[in-house]
Amino acid sequence: MDKIKIRKGWDIHLKGEATKQTESFEPSLCAVKPTDFIGVLPKMHVAEGDEVKTGSVLFHDKNNEKVVFTSPVSGKVKAIVRGEKRAILRVVIESDGKNDSIDFAAANPLDLSRNKLIDKMLQSGVWPMMRQRPYATIANPDDKPKHIFVSMFDTAPLAPDCGFIIENQYDALIEGINVLSKLTEGNVYINVCKDVPWRVSTDAKNVVITEFSGPHPAGNVGTQINALSPINKGEVVWYCYPRDVVTIGKLFLTGRYDSSRIIATTGSAVHNRHYYQTRIGACLTPVLETEDNSRIISGNVLTGSNITNDGFLGFYDNQITVIPEGNKHKLFGWLRPVFKRFTDTNTNGDTRPYIMTGQFEKVFPFDIYPMQLIKACLIKDIDQMEELGIYEVDAEDFALCEVIDPSKTPIQQIIREGLEFIRKETN
Repeated sequence: MDKIKIRKGWDIHLKGEATKQTESFEPSLCAVKPTDFIGVLPKMHVAEGDEVKTGSVLFHDKNNEKVVFTSPVSGKVKAIVRGEKRAILRVVIESDGKNDSIDFAAANPLDLSRNKLIDKMLQSGVWPMMRQRPYATIANPDDKPKHIFVSMFDTAPLAPDCGFIIENQYDALIEGINVLSKLTEGNVYINVCKDVPWRVSTDAKNVVITEFSGPHPAGNVGTQINALSPINKGEVVWYCYPRDVVTIGKLFLTGRYDSSRIIATTGSAVHNRHYYQTRIGACLTPVLETEDNSRIISGNVLTGSNITNDGFLGFYDNQITVIPEGNKHKLFGWLRPVFKRFTDTNTNGDTRPYIMTGQFEKVFPFDIYPMQLIKACLIKDIDQMEELGIYEVDAEDFALCEVIDPSKTPIQQIIREGLEFIRKETN
């Protein structure tokens, strides 16, 4: 087993870690949100009031009709919520509690061709769990990736324990890895944490286990790709996470789309901090006991999305974080001395100028220049972006840079806009 130590980064220690006890919660409402998927233009297959089963197609992507998005529960389409210019924001399903699902037929992935594996994943709706670099979009099933990466641990603040989440699901995990091994002619990199080594026993010949250690973002798949096989122009790699591998494995073991997901409720402003077994896209309002004036985040504090009290879990998220809003006035404002504490998200005034501090390089583990790449994205210079490594990164890789930036620049947004600009221009 190869061992890699990430030396640059920073672990942010927050209060509110989830205790390792699991409670079942079957949501009455679930939602699939097209906004969770970068670059997807939805075309609806259902209307409000339609009956659906688990695995029924709700909509497909206009850019690639093969990629469909299916219902995580059986029941009725309660609402199709639209935003500006009638853009579809979410499709809300009211569960009937029966979990009646479509049978996609169980099969041994080692006996199927690559095309048949992909077809089954596409039809069932688990394909969106496969994403690609560059761009962090849903993987194109027509591509042949150089490698596939699975990060088996998470180093983000208050991140759930991935080992605990997929505990007692080893058979499904191995079955999922067998599927991945046939989707690429390269390697399937299973990247584990030094403190929790995994023993993966599979008949697949191209599975490589690598042990990582170091501070956040050692658990980010982008950091691992950069360390193991950096992406050059024209290359594509795919990636997913343990919970996704388990779901893919269950599809082939049982023939059904299993939308169950174990998530953690974390943060200092939520009272019931533990794990819940629920569904993808669940509305967690009935179980969230939060303090007043709190910020509810689907995901972690660095890269998650704000949701309302009646909001829904993001498709790719396995935690809900609740923290104090932090909008209270502090004595002396920006004149107040700050010791042993990084600044918060409040600018305490007008827009600040973007200044060079030389601090980004201390927390950015990639072998590229973060400040120069950010500037190239700001001016939309494609040549510079390519030379500076735009194809290797996603917005989440710059989260720590955003935290320590004294100018409070929306760096993740800048990187995301740069990636979208180059994706549209080059495609």
